[in-house]
Amino acid sequence: MNDILPIILSIVAALVVIGGLIPVLMKTRKNMTQFPGMRDENDPAVPSRGVGTLTEERPAATPERKAPAGVDVELLETRDALDDLAGLEVLPVETPLPVAGRLARLRERLAKSNSILGKGLLALLSSDNIDENVWDEVEETLLLADLGTEPTMQLVDALRERVKVLGSRTPEHVKELLREELIRLVDPTMDRSLRTQRHADKPAVVLVVGVNGVGKTTTVGKLARVLVAEDKDVLLGAADTFRAAAAEQLTTWGQRVGVPTVKSDVVGADPASVAYEAVKAGIEQEVDVVMIDTAGRLQNKVGLMDELSKVKRVIEKLAEVDEVLLVLDATTGQNGLNQARVFADVVNITGIVLTKLDGTAKGGIVVAIQKSLGVPVKLIGLGEGADDLAPFDAEGFVDALLN
Repeated sequence: MNDILPIILSIVAALVVIGGLIPVLMKTRKNMTQFPGMRDENDPAVPSRGVGTLTEERPAATPERKAPAGVDVELLETRDALDDLAGLEVLPVETPLPVAGRLARLRERLAKSNSILGKGLLALLSSDNIDENVWDEVEETLLLADLGTEPTMQLVDALRERVKVLGSRTPEHVKELLREELIRLVDPTMDRSLRTQRHADKPAVVLVVGVNGVGKTTTVGKLARVLVAEDKDVLLGAADTFRAAAAEQLTTWGQRVGVPTVKSDVVGADPASVAYEAVKAGIEQEVDVVMIDTAGRLQNKVGLMDELSKVKRVIEKLAEVDEVLLVLDATTGQNGLNQARVFADVVNITGIVLTKLDGTAKGGIVVAIQKSLGVPVKLIGLGEGADDLAPFDAEGFVDALLN
């Protein structure tokens, strides 16, 4: 009996210790399930996202930043642990600037960045004696501004005729004459409205395309801000699946203005599938506009261009593609014109977005593209700011050149 007593006492002591640990373990498990980065993967109550699934990243309802439930941020001692929290970070929802305010600011920047074209022409045409040498300089100025050969000849011929008829020329007369001819060349009659009006039972669909490095993802994010400022419900589709950071970049743009993003978990996933799911989600959620961001592709790569055509065809199984916007870097000049021609053949471009127009004096590319394709420039970007994108206005553009 004396030998058995110590054994019994040991068992009782162990049971007491275990009984005390059970509440602690249960509390720890509860906290782990409150934070996805610390969940028990074997728990059947915890859904798995799987590999390659499409997920919809929705912005948080509140604009305030806060720690996830059940997690004490001060206890996280490593950078890896902080990285785990990044996916749950709540970004503040911003209010985009109204379109009218942007236009005035963009015109001021355009006037500074493109003064060589307008002011150079004004100086030449205000000369006391306009001889053939002056006309040669006018022609050279226009060509250097990427106006293109045909539009340049058209403008020079019109100016020659009007200067001859005008007789006496004050600087004011010359400026008005040049303004009228440039506006005629830029063509204010082209329809520059964005087709973003929701249909009776489906959202409007906007497909954004272009080569590498022109700023497509940023343009989609900025355009989302324009549409949100117009009180439209927007959904984004991250169909650029080849650049690892593209989907996260687009999601961040969306979160900043309260717009959800549909994306894939896997780099290199089928972009047509992502685009399809985004449009499907847009139809189910009855949003006004679905915008699809596509991967940058070289215009001379047949396979990549065929894939872009496939993305458009797959979308059209669900809804009409209302806008196909080609994003071009204004600083590329005539090379941008070559890009535009190839993309127009593949996906039927409906509008041009010119970025980095503040970084060039070659404002003539606006005219060259429109003359070549018969497609209007609909949006221009003049800066890196979130609201530095605005609708293109022919008269405002010319006035900025000449002021």
